[in-house]
Amino acid sequence: MKKKPNIIILNPDEMRWNTMGHMGNPAASTPRLDAFAESDAVSFENAYCQNPVCVPSRCSFLTGLYPHVHGHRTMHYLMHDGHDTLFSELRAGGYNVWMNARNDFIAGNVPGLMATQFDEIRMPEKSLTGRHEIIKGFPYSHYIGVIGEVKADIDDTLAACARIRRQKPGDDPLCLFIGWANPHVPYVTDKEHYDRIDPEKIEERVHFKDTEGKSEMIRRLREFADLGSFSEEQWKEVQRVYLAQCSYIDDLFGMIIDALKEAGIYDDSVIFFLSDHGDFAGDFDLPEKAQNSFEDDLTRVPLLIKPPKGETVSPGITASLAELVDFYATVMDYAGVTPAHDHFGVSLRPVIEHRENKVREYAFCEGGRRASEKQADEYHKYGENGPARTHDYWAKMNAEADDEAHAKGTMVTDGKYKYVLRLGGRDEFYDLEKDPKEMINRIDCEEYAAKILDLKLQLLSWYQETCDVVPKAYDSRSLTKDSIIPAE
Repeated sequence: MKKKPNIIILNPDEMRWNTMGHMGNPAASTPRLDAFAESDAVSFENAYCQNPVCVPSRCSFLTGLYPHVHGHRTMHYLMHDGHDTLFSELRAGGYNVWMNARNDFIAGNVPGLMATQFDEIRMPEKSLTGRHEIIKGFPYSHYIGVIGEVKADIDDTLAACARIRRQKPGDDPLCLFIGWANPHVPYVTDKEHYDRIDPEKIEERVHFKDTEGKSEMIRRLREFADLGSFSEEQWKEVQRVYLAQCSYIDDLFGMIIDALKEAGIYDDSVIFFLSDHGDFAGDFDLPEKAQNSFEDDLTRVPLLIKPPKGETVSPGITASLAELVDFYATVMDYAGVTPAHDHFGVSLRPVIEHRENKVREYAFCEGGRRASEKQADEYHKYGENGPARTHDYWAKMNAEADDEAHAKGTMVTDGKYKYVLRLGGRDEFYDLEKDPKEMINRIDCEEYAAKILDLKLQLLSWYQETCDVVPKAYDSRSLTKDSIIPAE
């Protein structure tokens, strides 16, 4: 029987697709990822997440299901009992599953639930994230800048490397998942990584004043964050520090690759590098992200895949559209494990084998909420009357309390055009070839009417196809003695 490959999953948080050198960013410093894509892996330049914030994105790509299927579309509703995930299914398929403690998908309040997903969990001895002083006067910028030492992620990476080196040829195949905190806000780095980024090569950001017809969420975020007097030099620093954080991730990635090679299991491993979503990093005069904003800044993510030795691979960059639900399907394909539940991912193996192949014509992303879902514990949990003004997320939480700004929205793109349907506020349409930075909303332009209608119909067909899943277990309609509880 063919030996199962090790599955290595490396998951930075909030990393945009264009923060890597091989994706054409002249200011990026990611030599390890660039070399990986050139020689061993396929790098997808058109990979889209299914939700632009952490928890719903992870709940999606670890199940192959879209956020709307089970309602995992907020930061406070995670996977519970009865939900199969990539990890529980790999364990059932003979894998030993290791993870670090950065969890944004399994409900931590359910006793024993984590034990159904993982064999080994690396718990930190103490928190290393700490609190840093946000730049005075601009608390909602999430900007800190350069500090003496960045400790986040390094201990987890060293622990992952140690686990890799313990892997022996006769052991059960290893599935190792490491979730990194970087380059998530706050924007903070050390001098070594900061100096790697040449500020003269940083591309000009998108200025909100040059846009037309952007979403109500972007308008409200800008209103509450009140960063109008944030200077152009300060925004350039945000961009520089963010790219430095991505360079730090490149170092951590290199440490994992080196450990795999030292342990002699690099060739025997399928390696996945993917982010859950992106970051504005100054575009549209905004930091971080928004749950129902669908610019490529937030929805287009790195996705690099290296198959095990002996499998066909066409290294380099592919333009083929992909979704992160396809990550789930691709892992299961290479692992030789049959999914225990219906899902909507498509294995990317054909593209990995030949980069010009296509497996999708469209990609989708969704976010936001219905007005009736304004839960007090989620949107007003930092005080009886709302979040405290001093809280870093005061601006965002106030914007999300606006029913129209935070209304459910769904995006569809074919790589050339993008359409966003909203329950509240204005729909959006972008010609990505003429306007790749999505600055001008052309939803009312008559010349695009036919294409807008086409994408609306594609959205309808997609919802019809993916609106539910059928349970695998069949139930009997016939009553038996055991099914009847006797009356007392």
